[in-house]
Amino acid sequence: MVNLAYVARKVTGLLITVFLVLTFNFYLFRVLPGNPVTLLFRGVGLSAEQIRELTSQFGLDQPLWVQYSAYIRNTLSGNLGISFQSRAPVLNLVLPSLVNTAILLSVASFLSIGAGIFIGIVSAWRRGSKIDITASATTLVLYSMPTFWLGLVLLFIGVIYLHLPVGGMMTISFVTIGALPQLADLTRHMILPLMTLVLGLTGQYVLVMKGALLDVFTEDYMVTARAKGISNSKLLWDHGFRNAVLPMMSLVALNLGLSIGGAVQTETVFSWPGMGLLIYRAILARDYPVLQGAFLVVTVAVILTNFVADMLYPLLDPRVT
Repeated sequence: MVNLAYVARKVTGLLITVFLVLTFNFYLFRVLPGNPVTLLFRGVGLSAEQIRELTSQFGLDQPLWVQYSAYIRNTLSGNLGISFQSRAPVLNLVLPSLVNTAILLSVASFLSIGAGIFIGIVSAWRRGSKIDITASATTLVLYSMPTFWLGLVLLFIGVIYLHLPVGGMMTISFVTIGALPQLADLTRHMILPLMTLVLGLTGQYVLVMKGALLDVFTEDYMVTARAKGISNSKLLWDHGFRNAVLPMMSLVALNLGLSIGGAVQTETVFSWPGMGLLIYRAILARDYPVLQGAFLVVTVAVILTNFVADMLYPLLDPRVT
């Protein structure tokens, strides 16, 4: 049973963190160099009067505290503003991008978590063996690779050797054919960005799972259980895995939120129309409302996933209250 005082502390911390995120999210993009109006209409040759009129129209001529109070009111009411670039509501841009990113990241997270846990367990159980050395070396190399570089390598391999699509999410000619061909086309487009994310994420899951298990193996209760003649499988799953899964759970909760923003490089390389590509294009255009809306979604996702993890901790370990 979860302690109510524990839940109240976590909810209070959640609300305070969201408020601080809203404040930081607002001021962060106001300190970026460059005028968004002149950047948005560069090459058009606007006069000084037109620039002032557009600046006033977007509300950028108001004092910061006025812009901030309007931003808080609008955000709490679900209005994330209007894009400077496309003049479309930010929510209409963020939601489809979020769905596209969720499709990619849900599969990538499932595969990387499963592979990371399995390889980490095998590596810890067979510590010092060739399997352990190979798995540890491979995961360290993959974990240290920059995401964009790994994506470019896979893009080259996909084009030259595998003949896979390397841009977008769907082939336009497949839009009206039917559900199964669309699903097959989506899968082909997903292979390369999915491989990039899985290879990049699996390494840290392996390292954390292996380290947590090795720490558990040295505990007194594990030594006592082994002395009592408990089988290796029961010792591993009933005694070791459950206690080692807590730090793994923290990493999973953190990555599920951060991966939305961490997909910027992968989605940019493969032109996947998700949150990452949306953020990248908004940064280039100094599109403040889109940046604020996108980063707000990312940070709230991180906060909520960590809150869910905090609520699950007492169920796995009653000592956490």
